[in-house]
Amino acid sequence: MENTNQKHLTLEDRNYIEQALNHGMTFKEIAKFLSKDPTTISKEIKKHRIRKEPNTFNGCGNICKNKFSCRRKNVCGRNCNFLCFKCKRCNSYCSDFQEDICLILKQAPYVCNSCSSKSACRLVKYYYRALPSYHQYKHTLSTSRQGINLSNEELYELDNIVSPLIKQGQTISHIYQTQNLKCSKSSLYNYIDQNQLSARNIDLPRRIRFSTRKVKRTPPKDTSIRKGRTYDDFEKYLLDNPDVPVVEMDTVEGKKGGKVLLTMLFKNSKLMLAFLLEDKTRNSVLKVFNWIEGILGNDLFEKTFPVILTDNGSEFSNPLSLEFNHDGIGRTRIFFCNPGASYQKGAIEKNHEFIRYVIPKGTSMDNLTQQDIDLMINHINSLTRPSLNNATPYELAQILLDNEVLKKLNLKKVPANEIQLKPKLLKKN
Repeated sequence: MENTNQKHLTLEDRNYIEQALNHGMTFKEIAKFLSKDPTTISKEIKKHRIRKEPNTFNGCGNICKNKFSCRRKNVCGRNCNFLCFKCKRCNSYCSDFQEDICLILKQAPYVCNSCSSKSACRLVKYYYRALPSYHQYKHTLSTSRQGINLSNEELYELDNIVSPLIKQGQTISHIYQTQNLKCSKSSLYNYIDQNQLSARNIDLPRRIRFSTRKVKRTPPKDTSIRKGRTYDDFEKYLLDNPDVPVVEMDTVEGKKGGKVLLTMLFKNSKLMLAFLLEDKTRNSVLKVFNWIEGILGNDLFEKTFPVILTDNGSEFSNPLSLEFNHDGIGRTRIFFCNPGASYQKGAIEKNHEFIRYVIPKGTSMDNLTQQDIDLMINHINSLTRPSLNNATPYELAQILLDNEVLKKLNLKKVPANEIQLKPKLLKKN
């Protein structure tokens, strides 16, 4: 990698650190890949690691280092007549409580990411997660840039120099050029705007002659979400990971303003999934991702949907929330087609024709349920395809996907002579 010393860690850097820790890599190995000093990696992990309290479901949850030698009773005053170390209240009430800390947390790597005993461990755990770490860093960066970057003494000294000169009629530019000031010219204007100096805007020779021009501007579309997720990045990723299965994603509209379908297509088998959304928003898409992960689990979700290619629709405009779950654990990678290049995910666009056989364009989907959509998808996936050597997507998916995925997502085979791809398939009796 190119030398990135003296630069802040990016989300991609932090994601690499998390994955490296999961695989037990050393700080030195991580630092070498990221072109950083090992101490930078160490500080990042210790600063942003997340504490996870012990699981009390299968035990009392006492994490005192003296619990096996302690014979104290009634520390909490409940007169229960049990030894205190058998009660999880002990840690909150006992003045002699000392937390039992695992030795792994006192030395590198300072987290439990790669620990083989973490599932059985009853002590407090610490994990490093990329997304919460990045959010905390951004918050710290934002708050550190707010307010006045001067001490009270420095601000008082600046006021004594600048304000009298402004009241004499001197301009900010002239004052800045002739005085040795500890701030920039734009900061001087900001301090006056914020009433931090004795001088006010009314004291400036030209400032009050101009009113703010009212211009209606359409907010520019945020293109930063595409950084590292463009179609070129997608192609480079496939070169490095040629065996990774790709899933194409899109939405299908019914009647404008009504319910829509979120569709996913596995390129290797042509198996299609479809989920009914209340509206075409990113929150509705996120709910589906969370629902799928909830029934599959994080490991199986990541194995099933490792890479997703989609378009630039507003419903996909928060890729971070799709790539990471609410605990900050990665579950997929999102890439975007080039603007106006839907042909780059041509497989799913072609497959949408089968949906239009059943739900013609402009037809409202408001009266449909997810069970209706599952029925339609099972008929579509049971249709033989010449491109698959006359096999069906469902038959190939049985080979290429975990059978738990097919079962939990309600995917079934429809007998060949029962397949129906007409609107009456979804008509209620």
